[in-house]
Amino acid sequence: MEQPIFTTRAHVFQIDPSTKKNWVPGSKQAVTVSYFYDSTRNSYRIISVDGSKVIINSTITPNMNFTKTSQKFGQWADSRANTVFGLGFASEQQLAKFAEKFLEVKEAAKMAREKSQEKMETSSEQSQESGRETPSGKPASSFNGTDDEKISISPENEALKSEVEQRKCELELQALRESNARLQEVLEEERISAENWRSRVTQSQEEENQLRNQISELELQCKELNLEKERNVQLTRRIQELESDLQDKQQELENLCKQAETIPQLMAECENLTAKLQAAEVKSQDLGEKLKLLQGEVDGSQHKHKNMKTELKKFMDILDGKIDELHEVRQGISKLGVDN
Repeated sequence: MEQPIFTTRAHVFQIDPSTKKNWVPGSKQAVTVSYFYDSTRNSYRIISVDGSKVIINSTITPNMNFTKTSQKFGQWADSRANTVFGLGFASEQQLAKFAEKFLEVKEAAKMAREKSQEKMETSSEQSQESGRETPSGKPASSFNGTDDEKISISPENEALKSEVEQRKCELELQALRESNARLQEVLEEERISAENWRSRVTQSQEEENQLRNQISELELQCKELNLEKERNVQLTRRIQELESDLQDKQQELENLCKQAETIPQLMAECENLTAKLQAAEVKSQDLGEKLKLLQGEVDGSQHKHKNMKTELKKFMDILDGKIDELHEVRQGISKLGVDN
């Protein structure tokens, strides 16, 4: 009776019999691939069923080798089926486990063959010993029967052989039915698992769509933040320019304040000059009166007039110089007052 000892999922391929190079897919999708052990025959097989179609039925022998041709693909040659099987796995770990199991099963098949050979050798030795014990008086042909007896017995042997072969076929068919039933159960479990995975994938796709929408919103927010950053940079530059202008204005204000501190001193000087001008005007009036007195005295005396005229001329020259100086001072004061 066969029992599954290891099960996995893979994409099944067979070598193209015409080219012996290209791979022909044996299934449209990943299917269940299982190792089976037949306790009655002490043999191991790799079986894979896609629906009701058996796509792999390979008996493992000690001469078989499983070869990894890539990170996720492996193959082995089956001389009895006259083909090469290939399996494509979803991950490197699955391929490694399958290859490891292949080595274990291969070693077990080798040990089973050695044991069967030992039994055959033991049975042949026993038969040889029993043949030696046959009496020498009888010929060997009489022990096995005459030629006529052999001819008459052969149809029964053929019938017996056909019955045995038929029995073997029935046992194999029964084993295949049982394995098919087990595979159907496994496939049903895999189908339920696939439906669960599909629901999870659908949920994951919905979550992915939500995440994409969130990412789009975040990208828009990032764009807005970038615009705000640019605006902040421009505002920072404008603030720096305004702060520089403000510093310049503050420096000008400080200079004006320093100049304003000299205004009271200038006003005091202006007042002093105004007082001096007023005093000079008073003196000028006094001099005018004196000039009138002197003119009368000049009219009174010609001699004195000439003398006084000379002195007066000198005095007038001096007075004119003083008046000019006063006028210049007055103009300077007026100009200073206008400027202030």
